[in-house]
Amino acid sequence: MKWKDMLPLLSEKGVIDRFHKLYYNAHSGTWRNTFWFGVACQKCPLDLWIYQELVFELKPDRIVECGTADGGTSLFLAHMCDLANAGRVLTIDIEEQPNRPAHERVTYLCGSDTSDAVVGQVEKFVEDAASVMVILDSDHSKEHVSRQLSLYSRFVTPGGYFIVEDSNIGGHPVRPKAGAGPMEAIQEFLATTDKFLVDRDREKFYLTFNPSGFLKRIK
Repeated sequence: MKWKDMLPLLSEKGVIDRFHKLYYNAHSGTWRNTFWFGVACQKCPLDLWIYQELVFELKPDRIVECGTADGGTSLFLAHMCDLANAGRVLTIDIEEQPNRPAHERVTYLCGSDTSDAVVGQVEKFVEDAASVMVILDSDHSKEHVSRQLSLYSRFVTPGGYFIVEDSNIGGHPVRPKAGAGPMEAIQEFLATTDKFLVDRDREKFYLTFNPSGFLKRIK
């Protein structure tokens, strides 16, 4: 490889992207082998640290999580709420799992997060809440995430965060063959609203599975 061809790889972004791909695709498991109190979490720990900072800073009354899987992130969020002495978590998934962790701050809801019935229950959950944070981590197709962004943006309170997870897929920089997904949905959503902006400060650890996905509501 010629020197000039190596320059993009040696740039800051090039180094970050190469490590991102290494971490994401590692045979040792990394995020696929990450646990919170023994429960599978499937997150980059650097993103979990950001979630911890947000819960402490905002002390949200309600956190809505679309996509539960094993419940590790739900338990993590509940423990952060314990430490902040505030907040409850509603987590939604299309599948029931009997062994998900129980916690007094967590409510599990089974159903499609874009169905009228589920969205109606979310509306009741956040009713009268002074601070609401929403996390999207279910179906990562562009069509589904776009629908979620449309339905759930109204629940996020000013100053709060709308987090779109796994915007790294589709070649940003991992899984290029996945096609359009969260990143493209985010870009289209931001072109239609002035209420949200991308908070790059939440990407301060360089590696994040949610590039451009920490959306702060500014009005």
